[in-house]
Amino acid sequence: MFDMISHPFDDDKLKEECGIFGVWGAEGSAALAALGLHALQHRGQEAAGITSYDGKTFHSHRAMGHVAGNFDRDEVIRELPGEAAIGHVRYSTTGASALRNVQPLFAELSSGGFAVAHNGNISNATHVRRELNRRGSIFQSTSDTEVIIHLVATSTYRPLLDRVIDALKQVEGAYSLVMLTNEGLIACRDPLGIRPLVLGRRDDAYILASETVALDVVGATYLRQIEPGEMVVINEKGLRSLRPFQAQRPRPCIFEHVYFSRPDSLLDGLSVYQVRKNIGAQLAMESPVDADVVIPVPDSGNPAAIGYAQQSGLPFELGIIRSHYVGRTFIQPGDAIRNLGVKLKHNANRPVIQGKRVVLIDDSIVRGTTSVKIVQMMREAGAAEVHMRIASPPTRHSCFYGVDTPERAKLLAAQMDVQRMRDYIKVDSLAFLSIDGLYKALGEDMRVEETPQYCDACFTGEYPTRLTDYEESAADDQLVLLAERAG
Repeated sequence: MFDMISHPFDDDKLKEECGIFGVWGAEGSAALAALGLHALQHRGQEAAGITSYDGKTFHSHRAMGHVAGNFDRDEVIRELPGEAAIGHVRYSTTGASALRNVQPLFAELSSGGFAVAHNGNISNATHVRRELNRRGSIFQSTSDTEVIIHLVATSTYRPLLDRVIDALKQVEGAYSLVMLTNEGLIACRDPLGIRPLVLGRRDDAYILASETVALDVVGATYLRQIEPGEMVVINEKGLRSLRPFQAQRPRPCIFEHVYFSRPDSLLDGLSVYQVRKNIGAQLAMESPVDADVVIPVPDSGNPAAIGYAQQSGLPFELGIIRSHYVGRTFIQPGDAIRNLGVKLKHNANRPVIQGKRVVLIDDSIVRGTTSVKIVQMMREAGAAEVHMRIASPPTRHSCFYGVDTPERAKLLAAQMDVQRMRDYIKVDSLAFLSIDGLYKALGEDMRVEETPQYCDACFTGEYPTRLTDYEESAADDQLVLLAERAG
C-alpha cells in the first residue's frame, strides 16, 4: 500500500509550525503571496492557504500539501483577485478533517470580513475557548487561532482595531499575525517578539513575511522587523504603527537562529548563515577533537560545519549526499524495504569517509533516531572513528510557542545525560554547544540569567510566559490520579 510519511531523516527534527505572508497595494497580490509562501515552505509543508481582498469581496483558497501543486495554476490565482492578500503555510494535523484548520481562517464579523494567518501558539487557548463555549461561541476548527477570531467578534469595543487589541490582550504565548480586513491589512507581533515578522516594500506595495528571504523572492526591499509588541495598520492612507501593549523585554526564539530560519534570511538584524558559522566556530573552541575530516548532516548542519572546519583547521567534506528528489509517497511493503528508504534521502560518500576519523556536525538531537542512523551509515562506509558535535545545547524541554516538539518523555536529552546519549548513538565522542557559547555566537557576552535575551526554554526550561493550558492540564491529570488512588 502507499503510505504518507515524512522524509526518513526529517522526522527527528523540531518543526516550525507556520510561515505567514501579507501584501497590500500590489496588482496580482495572490501571485506574490504564492511566491512568498514558496520561500517560506520550510516553515510548514503540510498545508497552505491564501485569502485575497478586491475591495468588495474576500476570496480564499486553502489546500493540503505544498504551495507548488496548489498555487502554481493560473485558474487558482485568477480566483484570488485584488491588490491585498495574506497567506499561510503550516504543519497540520493529519486526517480527513485537517482542511478545516488550514489558514488563513476567515469569518464574517459585524464589521465585515476578517481573515487571519498566525505563526506561533496561544498557550491559554483551551482555557479561553472553554469560556467562549460557555458564552455560546461555536468553533469550526480545532486551531488555537480561531480563539482570536471569536475574541474579536465578541469584544464590546466598537472600532475594529480596538476589538483586535482587546482580543490580543486576553491571550498568552507567541503570535505573529497578519489580518486582512475591509479597513486594511493589520500585522502584529506579541510583546516578547517570540516569533519573527518583517516588513518590506515593493514599489508602492507593502510586504509582510515571517522571514526576509520571502521579501527577496518577491523582489521587495527589506525595511525593518516588526518590533515586539508593535501593531501596524496598512491601508490606502499608508502605514501606521501602534504600541498598544505594555512594553516587555523582548525574548525572540533562539532556535530560529539554530535551525528554523533559512540561512539566507536576516533575523534580528543578523545573518542567519553567519550566526550558524559562528556557532560552529564556537563549538570547535569548546569541544575540539583529533580527527581527519568535518562532515555536516545536510542541509541544516552545513553552515555550522563550515565554521567548525575553519576554526579547527580540519578539512570540510560532503560525506553525506542528500537527494532533493525524494517524493513524500512511496511503496513500503515491509520493514526491510522501509529501512532502505533512509538511503533514498541521504547516502554516505564512501571515498571521503573510509579510514577517516570523522567529526559529524548536526544542529540538534531530538529523539536521537536520526543520529543513530547517521552514525551507523558512517561506520558502514568505513569510518575509523565517528565523533558527533551538536550546534546547540541539549534539547531537554518541549516548546509551547508554535513548534511541533515531541512530549518531553520522547526527548533524548530529557531522559539521558551526555554519556548515556553517546552510548545510545554509538559514537566515539559526543559534545553539545554550551548555552553561553550559543549566546556568544549571537554577539552576546553570555546569557544573562536574570533577564535572558532570547527565549531558550527548549534548552533551559525557563518559559517567558505563563503556560495556562499546560498548567491546568497537569492539575487535571493530578486530580484524576488522586481520584484513582482514592478509589
